[in-house]
Amino acid sequence: MSIGGGTGLSTILSGLKRYAQGAQVLSATGNKPVDITAIVTVTDDGGSSGRLRRDLDILPPGDIRNCMVALAEDEALLTRLFQHRFGSGWGLKGHSFGNLFLAAMNEITGDFPHAVQLSSEILAIRGRIFPATATNVTLTARLKDGTVVVGESKISKSRQPIDLVSILPKRCKPLPETLEAIAQADLITLGPGSLYTSVVPNLLVHGIPEAIAASPAFKVYFVNLMWQPGETVNLSASLHVQAINKHARRQLMDCVVLNVAPISAAMRRKYAAQNVRPVENDFEQLEEMGLKVVTGDLVGDAKLVRHDPRVAAQIVVDLAKRARARRLKRQLLVGPQKDQR
Repeated sequence: MSIGGGTGLSTILSGLKRYAQGAQVLSATGNKPVDITAIVTVTDDGGSSGRLRRDLDILPPGDIRNCMVALAEDEALLTRLFQHRFGSGWGLKGHSFGNLFLAAMNEITGDFPHAVQLSSEILAIRGRIFPATATNVTLTARLKDGTVVVGESKISKSRQPIDLVSILPKRCKPLPETLEAIAQADLITLGPGSLYTSVVPNLLVHGIPEAIAASPAFKVYFVNLMWQPGETVNLSASLHVQAINKHARRQLMDCVVLNVAPISAAMRRKYAAQNVRPVENDFEQLEEMGLKVVTGDLVGDAKLVRHDPRVAAQIVVDLAKRARARRLKRQLLVGPQKDQR
């Protein structure tokens, strides 16, 4: 199971679909397919998603659409159609077809999660996608200077350090299917992605952090490669994890995944112009927090510093196999004891 939002979550999913049921890589290796479930944040209020939220009072479809496309066949015409964005037209300019499709399915079904399910079937995606909550929530942030900012798009543009984020209404609930998937998972990943606007909002839904903590799954956080202006400037890897624990009100993670591949000098200069630097891997602090540390050459070959989906997915699959083996071993050990009682 992968939890998050934005480009980070879709990056992980695009790599994982190679290991899902029906993927060609499985026919060559004979490995057991991976059961993929994505829990997606629903606090986006900018762009096409924000307009549809305001006009139709629906959940923001953008991040969910990106996850659906990530789990579908890249070359499929329907996938290209879902990502098509109108470049002109009164009322249409800026909207993606996939967002409009999800909005239409929501009106037909009267239920956004059901609209996501039906749309996923049309795209024949390799996995399941659930919104973190079916409630139309608003993200708020209290900055270090005491200022309160309302709305994800405004929060991401703020240049003051963030102290705490929350959602309104505060007592929104997750889908029952989400809680069931968390309980059954072998591995739960958070990130990569915007810490305060993509990852943490999922943990503010009532019942989700408790379910993650109670799940026997191995919990893994993919630390971002670079700072994010307005969100994580000067935050090391351990401070990212501390922010997650603070909002979840408990220690959730068992493991962190860090990049150790060098970032080119040219790319560093490009980001430094925006006061953005690589996230510091403070190994000692992470180990003091009781976290297992996994490293890899995670930087992809792109014009931006982003996680390589294939490398990230391979790490996820390897960790999931180990977690599954440990879980089965525990069940075998506990089973006979229960029988004796």
